[in-house]
Amino acid sequence: MDDQLDLFNESLELWDKEIKSNNSREADFDTLSGVKQKPCYFPENPDNNYIDNIGFPGQFPFTRGIHSNLYRGRLWTMRQFAGFGTPEETNERFKNLLKKGQTGLSVAYDMPTLMGYDPDHSFSKGEVGKCGVSVFSLSEMEKLFQGINLGEISVSQTINGPAIILLAFYIAAAEKQGVRLEQLKGTLQNDILKEFTAQKEWIFPPKSSMRIITDMLKYCTRSMPNYNTISISGYHIREAGSTAAQELAFTLADGFCYIEHGIKAGLNIDDFAPRLSFFFNSHLDFFEEIAKFRAARRIWAKHLRFKYGAKDQKSWKLRFHTQTAGCSLTAQQPENNIARTGFQALAGVLGGTQSLHTNSMDETLALPTEKAAEIALRTQQLIAYETGVSNVVDPLGGSWYIEKLTDDIEQKAEEYFSEIEALGGVVTAIEQGFFQREIAKSASDYQNKVDEGKRIVVGVNKFVKDNEEIDIPILEIGSEAGQDQLKKLSELKKDRNNKNVEDAISKIRKACKEETNLMYPIIDAAKKYVTLGEIVLALKGEFGEWQESAVF
Repeated sequence: MDDQLDLFNESLELWDKEIKSNNSREADFDTLSGVKQKPCYFPENPDNNYIDNIGFPGQFPFTRGIHSNLYRGRLWTMRQFAGFGTPEETNERFKNLLKKGQTGLSVAYDMPTLMGYDPDHSFSKGEVGKCGVSVFSLSEMEKLFQGINLGEISVSQTINGPAIILLAFYIAAAEKQGVRLEQLKGTLQNDILKEFTAQKEWIFPPKSSMRIITDMLKYCTRSMPNYNTISISGYHIREAGSTAAQELAFTLADGFCYIEHGIKAGLNIDDFAPRLSFFFNSHLDFFEEIAKFRAARRIWAKHLRFKYGAKDQKSWKLRFHTQTAGCSLTAQQPENNIARTGFQALAGVLGGTQSLHTNSMDETLALPTEKAAEIALRTQQLIAYETGVSNVVDPLGGSWYIEKLTDDIEQKAEEYFSEIEALGGVVTAIEQGFFQREIAKSASDYQNKVDEGKRIVVGVNKFVKDNEEIDIPILEIGSEAGQDQLKKLSELKKDRNNKNVEDAISKIRKACKEETNLMYPIIDAAKKYVTLGEIVLALKGEFGEWQESAVF
């Protein structure tokens, strides 16, 4: 016990030095009543497990956060997911959000873009610009960020199957602005494993997809030191119906899989692991969500340090973006979604998120209106500036309930890791449908509870309003965006040098066969205005497609 107390005091002294050396925001950290608040609180009599399992903020195993002073030093990045219609329309929305205090941009692409189709493909008909912005070439990426300095703003892009192509467009657009690659800050979702598991928007087979991911990882590690190449996403796993423990376990397992592929490709783990980030869902079970975020940091730190041998503490630190749970929003009584989002956002903040998106109340009905998006952003600002929760690091740390929940989720995740390993690893488990079956069962169990009234959803199966009429404004996207994009695509193909296009596509096919890094020929193709659909078609010609087995 004396040794543990000595270790506790040493760690406390180190934490105290870090706090004093770190700058704090210019803010009043007292309570509304004027009571002084310490940056963090600790037990007076720590038990033998405190240092190993809970510890100090900014210290291994990072259960209490990856920064010693967390939001006292800097608030989380406030993002709002935005994208609709044409790049010009979304560019205008971006600029309005930035004026209202948003500190990072997050791009939503439309379904044709997500699936790798140009606007003139038969599958794109009626979908162009509907659920996100249509970007089919470098010309459209330039319009998307017209007047926005890519060297100064952090940009997150939600794109997976054709992520390598959209990244190439983004790099080419930045270079045309005069921005150097090392200046680019932001995150590419680029998590193809969760596509096979949950979101179902893959383009190429699993093994070929992992080859593409590895090429991107190598390129960005060497050329884009401030850019997060993969945002390993549990969000969509949870939206598909998983439990909190499944979301955590399957997401971290995907992360470990990317680590293993990077090491196998010859990369030093400490060169690329710090540039991996995570994307989690914040659902409605308030305390369970907070515990999930705390357990995530601890699991990642232990595995990266002890299993994979990372030496740099930056590799041990799990950084994550949070989005409130879209699947929890209801079309009935949509104003209630403002409160739901507030609770979920607060859980993300109390869990120590680095970045946060709050859903708008109308997202079960349509893309958010500008007013609804503003309310969602104000929700974050209220939490940051009026609740006092940003004044203290991990204010719920040490709660008997929170610590027990954290331990339980960690244990369940470890059990899943063992099952996945026994099946031959993540890719094999996906090919066999293991992840999919586990999620489908959890989704079915939850829905049964709702149907039987054992779990209450306000406004849906209790406190229902008869003959309810939805009287909030809805953003409607007409067919004009699709027509505009078709016209621009036709003009692009007429104006560009099509001989250069053919040469660029040949180089992509050659790189596929020779297993050289695909980033270079795809960036070259982007600069020659080869379209998204043309590049995808070239890659499909070499890699083929994949059909998953049915899951019951």
